[in-house]
Amino acid sequence: MTLTELAIKRPSLLIVLFLVLALGGIMSYNRLGYEILPRFTPQLLTITTVYPGAAPNEIESQVTKKIEDQLSNQNGIVSINSSSFEGLSLVSLELSNDASLKAVKQDVIAKINSLQSLLPNDAQTPTVSELSFNDLPVLRISATADLTATQFFSELKNRIIPQLSQLDGVGSVELLGGEEREIRVNINQDKISAYGISILQVNQAINNANLDFPTGKIEAGKTQTVIRLTGKFNKIEQLKDLIVATSRMGGTIKLQDIAEVIDSKKDIRNINRLNGKEAVGVQVRKRTDANSVAVSKAVRDKIAELENKYSNINLKFVVAIDTSSFSLEAAEAVQHDLLIAILLVALVMLIFLHSIRNSFIVMVAVPCSLVTAFIIMYLAGYTFNLMTLLAMSLVIGILVDDSIVVLENIYRHLEMGKDARTAAIDGRNEIGFTALSITLVDVVVFVPFLLLTNTTGKLLAPFAAVVVVSTLMSLFVSFTVTPWLASRFAKAEDVKTKKGVWGRFVRSLEIGIEHLSHFYAAALSRCLQHKTITILFIVAMIMGAGQLVRFGFIGDEFVKQGDQREFIIKLEYDKSITFQQNNLTTKQVEDFLREKPYVKSVFANVGGSSDLINLGNSNNQSEINVKIYPNEIVEKATDQAATECQMALQRQFPQIKITSAKPSFLGGNEDDPIEIIFSGENPDSVLAVVKSVEKTVRKIPGAIDTKVSIKEGFPEVNVSLDRDKMAKLGLDINLVGATMQSALAGNDKAKFRDGFDEYDIKVQLDKFDRRNEADVAALSFINNKGQTIRLDQFASLSYGISASKLERKNRRSSVTFKSQVLGTPSGNVADAIQAEMDKMNLPKNIEYSWAGEIKRSKDSTDTLLAVLGIAIILIYLIMVALYDSFIYPFVVLFSIPVALIGALLALALAKSSFSLFTGLGIIMMLGLVAKNGILIVDFTNQLKEKGLNTIDALMESGKTRLRPILMTTLALVFGMIPIAIAKGAGAEWKNGLGWVLIGGLTSSMLLTLIIVPVVYLTVDNIKAWFGKLGANKKKIERMSVAK
Repeated sequence: MTLTELAIKRPSLLIVLFLVLALGGIMSYNRLGYEILPRFTPQLLTITTVYPGAAPNEIESQVTKKIEDQLSNQNGIVSINSSSFEGLSLVSLELSNDASLKAVKQDVIAKINSLQSLLPNDAQTPTVSELSFNDLPVLRISATADLTATQFFSELKNRIIPQLSQLDGVGSVELLGGEEREIRVNINQDKISAYGISILQVNQAINNANLDFPTGKIEAGKTQTVIRLTGKFNKIEQLKDLIVATSRMGGTIKLQDIAEVIDSKKDIRNINRLNGKEAVGVQVRKRTDANSVAVSKAVRDKIAELENKYSNINLKFVVAIDTSSFSLEAAEAVQHDLLIAILLVALVMLIFLHSIRNSFIVMVAVPCSLVTAFIIMYLAGYTFNLMTLLAMSLVIGILVDDSIVVLENIYRHLEMGKDARTAAIDGRNEIGFTALSITLVDVVVFVPFLLLTNTTGKLLAPFAAVVVVSTLMSLFVSFTVTPWLASRFAKAEDVKTKKGVWGRFVRSLEIGIEHLSHFYAAALSRCLQHKTITILFIVAMIMGAGQLVRFGFIGDEFVKQGDQREFIIKLEYDKSITFQQNNLTTKQVEDFLREKPYVKSVFANVGGSSDLINLGNSNNQSEINVKIYPNEIVEKATDQAATECQMALQRQFPQIKITSAKPSFLGGNEDDPIEIIFSGENPDSVLAVVKSVEKTVRKIPGAIDTKVSIKEGFPEVNVSLDRDKMAKLGLDINLVGATMQSALAGNDKAKFRDGFDEYDIKVQLDKFDRRNEADVAALSFINNKGQTIRLDQFASLSYGISASKLERKNRRSSVTFKSQVLGTPSGNVADAIQAEMDKMNLPKNIEYSWAGEIKRSKDSTDTLLAVLGIAIILIYLIMVALYDSFIYPFVVLFSIPVALIGALLALALAKSSFSLFTGLGIIMMLGLVAKNGILIVDFTNQLKEKGLNTIDALMESGKTRLRPILMTTLALVFGMIPIAIAKGAGAEWKNGLGWVLIGGLTSSMLLTLIIVPVVYLTVDNIKAWFGKLGANKKKIERMSVAK
């Protein structure tokens, strides 16, 4: 008993099976979360080492190079890139695709731990971490209240933020800006010199007097009491009255005698403003495995609760940036496309099958297949994201393919006079092999994606899984549910008996299809008579389509950037600017931007950055996130608005370097699309080459905002020690360094207690005593004899410029060149840059490599081309196995190149570029267009087995299969239309994919019906010729034997 016969004879078994699947699908659907992209962690590790106060060249020599040398022979590492900043070393490790991230990480941690003893004493323990895009902030919130600035910050930090941190899915909550309370001990240089006291002695006195001790317990009878010594400072007077030393005359020296002790606030290094109103910024990051939409909702619900709870201080939160909103909008947009696709496919079915009953029989395959996909998504840990939802939208037309083919054949048997049950069994059995072939070639093109280990594979695997599972389930539905429903409800449709407007429409349609069939038969007959001309004409069309790429009608980029209706303005001031000056000027820039009619909101982060790797605050930089109104309110492209604002600001504030950037849909700002890393032994030579490249690139159309990673550093005072004098004066380098660090940077190890909260006690020279070079020269030290020694007695001071950053690639000095693009695909700009660099005759000892988006684009293109080749081979091998022939599957493959004609033409007309998504569309197209060839070849073989000659079989096959080919192709095309013309969040990514499939399917439908029969006849003629040749040879051999 076949599967179809079992379904028809025992439908209860089928009903129970799909009820169970439906229940599982509904439960899985409700548990699936939302994300913008599938979760994946790139093969990257970062090693961060903090070395306070060290210059970049010290960081490089004493920390970065040692870490690089230690890891140089580690297996699994492809490249080592490093950057040395002021006080920070950052080493990035790129791992091979087949390396285990966890295993390599463990090895790296072990090697770094063994290196710790060789690093400087003041360097902190290096931190090894995985670089995950999921670590970017989900929410940025502006918080205000009716409290003083320091009171509000304390309330936020100690009581409010911990409540947000406890929410499910929240990884960390950070405060940006605000005024944090700090107890300042401002040391007077003259007084400590007069008393003969070192600032180190002051630190030690404060630390020794600021301790709590659990001293034991006392017992009395059956009770015991713990005795605790509480020595922590909790009043400013206690600190002022602290005796720090004894004078030479024997008197006591209190802290207030040598310093000003005040209840103050920390130096402000970061300010956040939303629409000109200053507030404390709250930045929420999710856990790597958490769902951004769920985290956003939980945080929004919690802050509403907190506002009500702390209404007595008028606590208010305003969400400035929510990256999950774009994820949700993109997901809802695809769901909208999915619904429209289902309706359009249902309409196509209704038109071709003439009745709601028949359309229902076919469309039932859609929910039956999708519920299974929900179950697999949940079990595999996938989410509703751009890839999985896009797969569902695109697969709608595919899900009805098998049922269309099966039902159309059942109706053909009904028209022969068979009863519904017999027609269902015979019709399915006759077409079953063809349906299996169609499904397998649809599925097999996606199998390689499930086996890939690189970034492209991880990104596309969920897409492939949804398509494979739902398509295979649609095959099962066509073998069971479709014939069962047909056996119960199907009946031969006589269009002549239909009445009314619908009847007239259906009859007109059938007449049109009949005329089309006659026209096609005549055209096919002529093409079969002129095979050579037909083949040459189609080859010319394919070559002509290829010229669209050659002449630049189709660009090249990794992923087309989505329009999130916001952009980022970056401000870079002169290195010598103070934070206060930065803040005042940035406020003027904000006011300027808010005057623009299309600007909805302005969120400023003074001194901060939204980069994935946050290197701390900087006095000379600020970042402004600008949101503009939706297109429905103000018709202005985001790129146009960003460029207009940047140019206007540059004219208004010529002293600032102003650049614009697009926000990443993952959070933060998008990397520059053009990125080239130059490396060599001599850093000065590398920098000179990069600057010459920058001059050349500035002349290339489409390249804007060029920049070089190595910039002029900050002004610094170099202190050169005379070690002989130091030794004679009884000083050592540790004492000198520690004293200078405490005097200039301050020491905040001691804590001040106020109730349950603790605040830093910062001991530092008064600002008046650390204003210029003379103040540094006057710093005093106490030697081993108790004598006061000035810095200028054993050291000389000079001005200089420190490098702000040093880079290395694979243990060689490097410099990175970056550029934005405007109005031209990044791949085209990269090609133009490469052509110019080829003309420049760069020094042979200088190497360069593309990075960033261009590298990702090249990697994805290589991956897609490899998958394309594998997919074609697998399609061919599957058909060989199914048809037990190596020749006729080769004929089917001719339907693929004719599909490229329409695909490339559609891309050019839609002004789209070749990208990751369009490449995915071309691969998906392979299986879809091959089905047309399979339908023709399979039926032709059946007719030849019944005794028809090749030409008659091809003519009959073409006319008979014209209708199902039209139905399946139009169902697919109409299912793709919502994707191709979509607007809103994420539309730019999927439009190109939709146009590729529409163009490819259309040209394949029109040309496969011609080229496949022509090639089939050509191949048959060649077989016949070889057959005659073999027969003649055997005849000659028999005659020779007879003689």
